[in-house]
Amino acid sequence: MRDRHGKANTLKMSRGEFLQWEHKAITLLGMSGVGKTTLSNKLPKSNWFHYSGDYRIGTRYLAEPIVDNVKRAAMQVPFLRGLLCSDSIYIASNITVHNLEPLSTFLGKVGDPSKGGLACEEFLARQRLHHDAEVNAMRDVVEFVAKARDIYGYDHFVNDAGGSVCELDDPETIELLAAHTMIVYVRADESMEQELIHRQKAHPKPLYYSEPFFRRSLARYLEAEGLHASEAIDPDRFVRWMFPRLVERRRPLYEGIAAAHGYAITATDAGTVRDEQDFLDLVARAIDGESSAVA
Repeated sequence: MRDRHGKANTLKMSRGEFLQWEHKAITLLGMSGVGKTTLSNKLPKSNWFHYSGDYRIGTRYLAEPIVDNVKRAAMQVPFLRGLLCSDSIYIASNITVHNLEPLSTFLGKVGDPSKGGLACEEFLARQRLHHDAEVNAMRDVVEFVAKARDIYGYDHFVNDAGGSVCELDDPETIELLAAHTMIVYVRADESMEQELIHRQKAHPKPLYYSEPFFRRSLARYLEAEGLHASEAIDPDRFVRWMFPRLVERRRPLYEGIAAAHGYAITATDAGTVRDEQDFLDLVARAIDGESSAVA
């Protein structure tokens, strides 16, 4: 959405305007694990419509590929194969806002198939599906902001965006979010970043990467490890190697979105929020902080 001068509209406002905003609509951005979902859950569900980008991806745009992935594994078991082929059983994904494991499992990790890894081209094909799904899920926010109020009767809306939104390389989608919601970036300080890295090293999880970044990083990793093919990679070891580099990559991307379209709060401050009023006060202080910096 652009104004008559062709400039993208962004929901920037004063502290007073924000606090008096009758129907608040906020997008929380930040690395996975930084506390966005915890912060969202401090807002009363009786008054705030909670929109999860990852849940929308898993239940709307990747629902069929996720189930097909499970079916593919089940078909390798003769007992289950017979039941599936005779329509005696069915497989469904039980994805929830608090359990995104089916989506994570579908995304997978590149590497040695004997260790649960995916061949490089299959991995990239799934990454591309995730990219398109995330773009669509974020564009759906515009519709859901209206639905939350007009159909369901909620006063306010919060979009708990996935950690990879900054990787979309799709300015129009970010502009849509900025035009219809106030973007609030939950910034991890150095200690929080180290905690996120520690968690990922302890329990490596599938991640989304922009394809150019992934291809460059993969080439460097193969050279550093003396490997000749991605199928020789230990999937978990590669994720552990990649994650600190991903944190470094995403930090300026998030900072750029916040500087152009929204506001930033620290993960430390977000962790002190107890209720809705604390949340509103925290965002108001972020608005005040930017106004002071501009002045």
